[in-house]
Amino acid sequence: MKNKKYYILNESQIKDENKYDIGGLSPFDIGIPLLDISDENIKEIYYYRWHTFCSHIKETPLGYIVTEFTPSVPWEGIYGSIVCPAGHHMYEGRWLHDKKYLDDYARFWFKEGANPMLYSTWLADSVYAICKVTGDFSLAQSLYEDLKENYDKWEKKHRMDRGCKLLYQIDNYDGMEFSASGNGCRPTINSYQYGDALALSKIADSLGKEDEKAYYENEYKEQKAKMDKSLWDKEACFYKNINGYYRCDVRELIGYIPWYFNMPDEDKSEAWKFLNDENYFYAPFGPTTTERNYKDFMKEYSHMCLWNGPSWPFATSQTLTALGNLLCNYNQDVMEKRDYYNLLKLYAQSQYIVNDDGQKIPWIDENLDPFTGEWIAKKIMAEKNYDELNQKRGIHYNHSSFCDLVLMGLAGIRPRDDEKIEINPLFDKNDVEYLCVDGVLYHNQYLSILWDKTGNKYNKGAGLKVYVDGVLKAESPKLAKIII
Repeated sequence: MKNKKYYILNESQIKDENKYDIGGLSPFDIGIPLLDISDENIKEIYYYRWHTFCSHIKETPLGYIVTEFTPSVPWEGIYGSIVCPAGHHMYEGRWLHDKKYLDDYARFWFKEGANPMLYSTWLADSVYAICKVTGDFSLAQSLYEDLKENYDKWEKKHRMDRGCKLLYQIDNYDGMEFSASGNGCRPTINSYQYGDALALSKIADSLGKEDEKAYYENEYKEQKAKMDKSLWDKEACFYKNINGYYRCDVRELIGYIPWYFNMPDEDKSEAWKFLNDENYFYAPFGPTTTERNYKDFMKEYSHMCLWNGPSWPFATSQTLTALGNLLCNYNQDVMEKRDYYNLLKLYAQSQYIVNDDGQKIPWIDENLDPFTGEWIAKKIMAEKNYDELNQKRGIHYNHSSFCDLVLMGLAGIRPRDDEKIEINPLFDKNDVEYLCVDGVLYHNQYLSILWDKTGNKYNKGAGLKVYVDGVLKAESPKLAKIII
C-alpha cells in the first residue's frame, strides 16, 4: 500500500478539530477518507460517526466484528453480535483503509456460533458491496458457498410457499417492532432477498459458474415480478406489506427499500413524490417511518422501539441510499439532486442532544420524535427509571449509516464492479460552496474528489475535479457525472 494517502487535505488539522472521547479504535489509525465541506454540520457528524463506528469494532476469538450496542443487551449473539444492522455496517465500513476489520466481520457470520438469520438483513449484497470498493472480489468468492446456503435457508424458512415466491417475516425480526402494518410479506425481507440473489448471480459469474449464475438471475427476476404483482399498490403508487390475504392500507418508509437494490422499473418513480410531502413522510426531524395521515400514526408512544411513525436512522439510511440510486440510475423527474442533500442535512441535524451543561453535542441513538428531535428510547428509559446500564444502551448506537451516504451519495463516488471510476455528486451548486473528500481508497488507488464553486477555497480552479493518487484525471466546470 502506498505511503501517501492524502493529497489535498491536512490529516493533522482534521484530527485536532474532531475529537470525540468515546473510546475504541481511532478512525485515523485505521485510515478513513477525510472530508472538508462548507456545511459544518455534515462535517461534524461525518467525523463523529466514524469515531462511533470504530468504537464498535471489537476483537473476538473469531476475528474482528462490528457491534450494534455499546453495553451488552439480552438478545445479542456471541461477543455482542447482532445481524440486523450488518448490511449498514458493511456499507459504512467498506471505506476504511485497513480492510482486515470488514473481511473478518463478513467471515464471522458463517462461523460456528454466529447467527446470521436471527434478523433480516442483506448479507450477500453487502459483502459484494465491499468488493466493489476494494476491487478485489476474492472475499465474496471465498464466501460464495456460505452465502448460497444462507440464501437457501431464508427460502426454506420464510417462503410462504414455492408458488407464492414472497417471504414472510415478523416485523420484530425485521428490527421494526410495533410497525403500522405488522407482520407479513414485507418489502424489507423481500427486497433483501432480491438484492442477495442479484449479488449471488454476479459472484457466480465471477467464478465462471454459468449454470448457477443463470439460476440466481431467474431467482431475482421472479422475486421482482412477484413483488411488482403483489406488493405494488397501483392506486397508492407504493410498495406495501401484505398482512394475511390483503395489502395493508398504509404507506411506510420501507416501501422505498426496493430502490436500495435498483429493483423497480422507472414508471414506479412516482412513489418518491410522498417523501417531501408533510401529509406523508416529511417532518422537521424525519422522515417518519409511517405516513403522517395514517389513522394510527404514532398512536402508541410508551414503548422504546416503535415503527409506527418515529424517525429511525436505520430507515433514513436505507431511504437515502435508495434515493441516491434513483437519482443516479433512473430517468425520472420526481426528485432532484438537491433533495438528497436536503434529506442528508436533515439527518445530520437530528444527530444531537443537549447535555447536562446545556451544550449541543453529536449523538446517535435508536429513534426520535420526528417533530421535536427528542430521542424517544432515551427519554422513556429515563422516565421509567431503568438501571444505569440500560439507560446507556442507546449511546453511540451503531444501527445505521452516515459516512457511506456522504461518500457514495453526496460526494458521488458510485462503486462499480468494473475498472471504471464513476463520480456523480448529489447536491446543487447553490447548496454547497465547496466539498473535498481526500484519501478514498478505491481499487487500491487513492481518490480525491474536489468541488470548489469559486476556485478560491483550494486554489485549484473552479468546478469539479477528480484526482487519482494525486494526479488530476478529469474535471468539469460544473457539477456533472464523470466516468474515468
